[in-house]
Amino acid sequence: MFVYSVNKRQIKLALIVFCLLTMCLILAALTKQSIETIKINEYNLSAKTADERIAYLSQFGWSVNPEPVEVKEIIIPAEFDEVYSNYNNIQKEQGFDLEQYKAQRAKKWTYTVINYPGYEGKDCIRATLLIINGKVIGGDVCSVELNGFMHGFLNPASETAQDVNNETISQGS
Repeated sequence: MFVYSVNKRQIKLALIVFCLLTMCLILAALTKQSIETIKINEYNLSAKTADERIAYLSQFGWSVNPEPVEVKEIIIPAEFDEVYSNYNNIQKEQGFDLEQYKAQRAKKWTYTVINYPGYEGKDCIRATLLIINGKVIGGDVCSVELNGFMHGFLNPASETAQDVNNETISQGS
């Protein structure tokens, strides 16, 4: 017969070790997710100040009027309708996902883009940033004209956009 006794100190030690291992696993999972997000975006997402917001847009080649057209607080819906689902698809294409921010308050900053190809000097192209805690969580570039357009931050005239378009064309052939 084998008898093994356990005292309270051993139980406490085992619980502490278990909790530490669990926290390490959670931290590892969160770190991996953050690293994957950084790899997807490869852009500085900081947007606490006006200069940082303008710098964020300039990473994509956009020049904007430094005075925002609109600043307002929004609540990302708890349930996405078709319009918000389509908008989130644009976000997913550029490495964001608004699903994780459902029912949260965000600040929406809208700027006038002054160097959009084919629209230079016109006042109809907007860049919108969605920001939570000083970090960009999504946004778009769009035309406010009738039958306008909307896409992610990537500048269609940039080399990166052309590389993506060429890759899509070559994959389609």
